[in-house]
Amino acid sequence: MAEFLVYVAVFVTVFALVDPIGAVPFFVSLTEGFSEADRRIVRRRAVVVLGSVLGVFALVGRFLFDAFGLTLAAFEIAGGILLFIVAYDMLHGEVTRTKLTNEDREEAIARRDEIAVVPLGIPLLAGPGAISTVMIYEGSAGSDPFMVVVVFLAIAFTTALTFFILKYGQKIFRYLGKTGIMAMTRVLGLLLAAVGVQFVINGVFGAFGHP
Repeated sequence: MAEFLVYVAVFVTVFALVDPIGAVPFFVSLTEGFSEADRRIVRRRAVVVLGSVLGVFALVGRFLFDAFGLTLAAFEIAGGILLFIVAYDMLHGEVTRTKLTNEDREEAIARRDEIAVVPLGIPLLAGPGAISTVMIYEGSAGSDPFMVVVVFLAIAFTTALTFFILKYGQKIFRYLGKTGIMAMTRVLGLLLAAVGVQFVINGVFGAFGHP
């Protein structure tokens, strides 16, 4: 039962970090005036970038640890702090500065053919918080091959769900409104804050050799 809850937590955490619901207002605004065909292209490219980036970092996470001489404990502490910063901004109803800046938004409007990659794919959806988290989960899998499978399933699940959320983004935005979007973002932020604190606790225990 405990292992099952851990696997569920992986799905919830990855989805919360990608936060496709919170990305809906930006997708709608950045594709305003686009034809439906153009929106479809932007949407598809954005989710492909999302899945590819998270998948690659999950795949090579352990090798990066070895190459840079990093310990899992150090990465958990750094990742936990980063998650908490992301969560803090989400709890205040903001898109974190590590994901989308005013400069990114202005550039996206001026270069609409590239917004599927930047800033929608990276870093709005596949932000540093999501990247570091899949690396931590994959790196901590150890001898549990099922945990590795779960991480990639979580990435695939989140990518697919993001596609459908963005597909119906305009309808969702009209139905929920800004207030509803902010409310859901704050709920996800609270979950992320707890995950971030747990990562830091695990990292501190790991660094000092506690079980």
